[in-house]
Amino acid sequence: MKKNKRVWLIIIPILAILAFMLKDSFTQKSIEDLPGDFKEVAFVRNEQNKGGIIRIYAISVGNPAQADYQACIDLLPVNDYGSFTTAYFFDKNAPYPTSLTVEAPHYDGKQFQAIQISKKSGTNK
Repeated sequence: MKKNKRVWLIIIPILAILAFMLKDSFTQKSIEDLPGDFKEVAFVRNEQNKGGIIRIYAISVGNPAQADYQACIDLLPVNDYGSFTTAYFFDKNAPYPTSLTVEAPHYDGKQFQAIQISKKSGTNK
């Protein structure tokens, strides 16, 4: 009887931790959950053979007046050691790029007009 009780005292906390981890995994926020009707429309990343990781995003915005650009850039990933992430925000009702390049300019600036450009860089440890 005592052995059975010990097993349950071990199993119940493990199951509770696993349930919390699963719930947390399936309920994480994404840019689609933020005000402003954000949608990632293009993404490019460098090969990262040497140096930092470079990520470039094109994101359409359905409601620019209510958009929370800082919260959006905070949800995008960045790594340490000289890496950086750049997000170009475009009005959903205007033309926006569907492909980007790692080399600047990352899109055709004559054809597409960004309404906001946000950058985030990693720390140099």
